[in-house]
Amino acid sequence: MQADQCTERPLFGGAIVSVFPLRFQDLSEIRQVPDHQEAFVDPARDESLIFELLDLKPDVADNGSATWFLEDLAREQNAEGALLIEQSHVIEAEGLRFRNMPAIVTTAVGQMAISKGRQGREAQNTVRVYVANLRLKEVGTDILISAYEPILINPLSESASTVGAGLTTPAAQCGYMPMAEVFKLAVTSFKVNDWGLFGAS
Repeated sequence: MQADQCTERPLFGGAIVSVFPLRFQDLSEIRQVPDHQEAFVDPARDESLIFELLDLKPDVADNGSATWFLEDLAREQNAEGALLIEQSHVIEAEGLRFRNMPAIVTTAVGQMAISKGRQGREAQNTVRVYVANLRLKEVGTDILISAYEPILINPLSESASTVGAGLTTPAAQCGYMPMAEVFKLAVTSFKVNDWGLFGAS
């Protein structure tokens, strides 16, 4: 049984930092990741954690913005049976402020059936998806932190060869931090060191 070691990880060249377990490897070392994204994966559990910098969506209301992004992710990934499990109220992140405006944070948790990469619908896995939207209005940016936790692996999925088909073993039973806690830690420890990343001066 191994315990999860957590450490502060640099994102976007160190302009941002966040704390999460070392078992999550930088995906850019394996394949190309878009410039506006930082992606980390634990291949042994097929769990992933993604940080994205997006242009602020002014037409999306603060209340429920994470839910909007969760639904957007479901559309992007051609998910089936997307289900909203919970959503938070709007929280002001006092520790994350530019000039005098704190970031506005909402979270949402959903479940959906999605396929890996280019695999078709016949290979869909049931995945729990955690989404946090950190709205930095002063610098016109929506930050999206999303975490993916497979619940049921399809035998036809490419994940089946590494993780095994069927219901996944809960992280705690393997001595790992559950994905809900990994997500919460990554969001609450998220810190901007260099606001110049957003073109702010």
